[in-house]
Amino acid sequence: MGRISDSDRARNEDAIRAAMDRLLRGELPPEGKCDLKTLALESGVTRTGFYPKKNRDGTTRPGPYQHLAQEFERRLTALRQAGEIVDPRAAQVERLKAQVAELKDRVAKRDEALAELTAFKTLAVSRIAAQHSEIERLREQTAALGNVRRLPSARSGTAPYGSCS
Repeated sequence: MGRISDSDRARNEDAIRAAMDRLLRGELPPEGKCDLKTLALESGVTRTGFYPKKNRDGTTRPGPYQHLAQEFERRLTALRQAGEIVDPRAAQVERLKAQVAELKDRVAKRDEALAELTAFKTLAVSRIAAQHSEIERLREQTAALGNVRRLPSARSGTAPYGSCS
C-alpha cells in the first residue's frame, strides 16, 4: 500500500477524532462496542493504522494513527474510572451481573430457610410419633389394669354435662 498524502492523513485524523467523540458519548452503531475495531469502522480507516509497524530491518515504528488509539484508550479509561459506562452493552452486563449476584443471594437464603423448615418438620414428626407411641403405651397399660371406665361419649350438638348458660 502506498503512502498517503498529508491532507489525506489530516482528513483521516479528523474522521477518527469525530468517531472517537461519538463513541465516547455512547453513540455506538448496532452490534458495535466502544473499542478500536469499531473506531476504525466508524472513521473509515483500517485498524492496522492504530498499531505499531515493523521496518524491513526489524525495528518498530509507530503506526500512523497509534497516537489516536492511545488517546482513545486513555479517554475511555478516564471515563470508566469516573464511573461512566460508555458502552450500553457493558452497562447491561454490569446490571445483569448485579442481578445474578442478588438472585444467588436470594436462592442461598431460601435454601437456608428450606433446610431449617425441613429440620423442624423432621423434629415435629418424630415428636408426634413419640407422643403417639406414649399414648398407645398408656392406653394398653390402663386397659391391662381394668380399673378405668370409659365415659359415655357426648352426642353431637349437646354439651356433655348440661348447659353452660
